[in-house]
Amino acid sequence: MRAATASHASTAAASVPRIAPGRPPAHLKVGGLVPFTATDYPGLLATVLFVQGCPWRCGYCHNPHLQPRTADSPLDWNDDVLAFLRRRVGLIDGVVFSGGEPTMDPGLGAAIRQARELGYKIGLHTGGTHPRRLAQVLPLVDWVGLDIKADFDDYARITGVTGSGHPARASLQAVLDSGVDFECRTTVHPDLIDAQELVALGRALAQYGVRRYAVQVFRTQGCADEILNAHGQSLRDWPGAGVSDALAALFPSFELRRG
Repeated sequence: MRAATASHASTAAASVPRIAPGRPPAHLKVGGLVPFTATDYPGLLATVLFVQGCPWRCGYCHNPHLQPRTADSPLDWNDDVLAFLRRRVGLIDGVVFSGGEPTMDPGLGAAIRQARELGYKIGLHTGGTHPRRLAQVLPLVDWVGLDIKADFDDYARITGVTGSGHPARASLQAVLDSGVDFECRTTVHPDLIDAQELVALGRALAQYGVRRYAVQVFRTQGCADEILNAHGQSLRDWPGAGVSDALAALFPSFELRRG
């Protein structure tokens, strides 16, 4: 979708929708935001909200500062975030709830509703840690980016949490059942998943019914794992054209992302 024109932006800003009265206020712990992005919600200009807290400890995480769920959050939902979103009506098309892990926050549903009432399309980035809450908010969401770490039986090697493949599998099934537009994506590093395992994972996801898949090559920015960073300096040609071609043959839409 194209960005709103200047005339449309000024008109929309003059008639900002109001939040429905009587709706319980949202109390989402937001650790930061990106005011404008053209890459985090396919086809839309969006704001990204980074929700605090994640129960998993993936070594390649580039937002490790968002993993702890602290008592206070840097941004107040009503005074900072919602006020900002009201000012951006007509200038951006969507709001992406990312993290951290947004489904960890019990205030996610109320926050999404308030953003929707302002007229925004809603994107959700999730690792699938909380499938029940994910299923509850999916009717409110327009697009999902679901991180798939590895084969579900091998999740703990990536997340550091025993049994984490079970909620991830349930989350994938919830997304498939919902009919919402989505992509699955896997962050790859040769120390964590080799080429053969990656192709096998792609085959498994295709069998589940996934139609859009992206492989995201590890990047050092924000990563606190010194070993992964040291070994991640020479991934320019990894995982190789043969692997990319094999994966591309499995999905109607496949993308290899670097940087």
